[in-house]
Amino acid sequence: MSNILDCAIIGGGPAGLTAGLYTTRGGLENVTMFEKGMPGGQIMNSSEIENYPGVTGEITGMDLMMPWPEQCQKFGLIHEMVNVTRITKDEGIFTIHKEDGTTSQAHSVIIGTGSSPRRVGFSGEDEFFGRGVGTCATCDGFFYKNKEVVVIGGGDTALEEALYLAKICSKVYLVHRRDEFRSSPNTIKRVKNTDNIELILNSVPDEVYGDKMGVTGIKVKNKDGQIRDIKVPGVFTFVGNDVNNQALIQEDGSFLCDMNKQGQVIVDISMATSLEGLYATGDMRIAAPKQVVSAAGDGAVAALQVISFVDEKLNG
Repeated sequence: MSNILDCAIIGGGPAGLTAGLYTTRGGLENVTMFEKGMPGGQIMNSSEIENYPGVTGEITGMDLMMPWPEQCQKFGLIHEMVNVTRITKDEGIFTIHKEDGTTSQAHSVIIGTGSSPRRVGFSGEDEFFGRGVGTCATCDGFFYKNKEVVVIGGGDTALEEALYLAKICSKVYLVHRRDEFRSSPNTIKRVKNTDNIELILNSVPDEVYGDKMGVTGIKVKNKDGQIRDIKVPGVFTFVGNDVNNQALIQEDGSFLCDMNKQGQVIVDISMATSLEGLYATGDMRIAAPKQVVSAAGDGAVAALQVISFVDEKLNG
């Protein structure tokens, strides 16, 4: 077996895992997935999945994703638990630079490093992050059982997590900067019909405060400048995500492939980037629907392209 990988997969979310499954089952024998933590991606933090095809009943994101790594590894996918700091390419070969100082080489790369929850930017957010301010209701909701919490955001994630917290907490204040939500009609209806969710619309967080033990309250400002002081021990923020594109940044500050102004990777319908042999998938690509099923589809599409690419490169 060559020391050069047929394919290096960067990221172990739904896109990366599906790419791993399709490349190995499709005939590539030398494929490694580089993921610094437990494979599964952000969906592992989701409290309830009800729109993944074929999955019925109540299931958490962790329940959904747990079998995926085992399925991939059955066909030969190797998981290397390390953070990839940079990807470079020279004379047709990619080099995977890792945080531990080692490198790996590959004929092709599928990157699916996803995105990370965005900070809102209000006073005290950073100071109390992890001490009452969080971005994962599934992870931290238990700590606020029978207590009141604030959820900030107006998209699908914010509303879904507010519903999850409403089952645990005595009350959930849902703060949104607009007067309408950017979520599915069914989810909005469920939120409005949940007795212990109070909507605070046309408002933004102004300051979270607390003591050495953690958060004790948050001040919320409405469009007229009026401040409402809400005494809560927990604040959850769900206001979008930033693309994890750091591995594509080169030493001179440029990107390895073409990106848009938002830092998303520009791809075609086959997930191919502007650089031959490099494919981008999931939440980090342009026009990503940010759904598990879509990310998995991206991984499958990219993998099928890689199989053909590597075969032609090595065998003519």
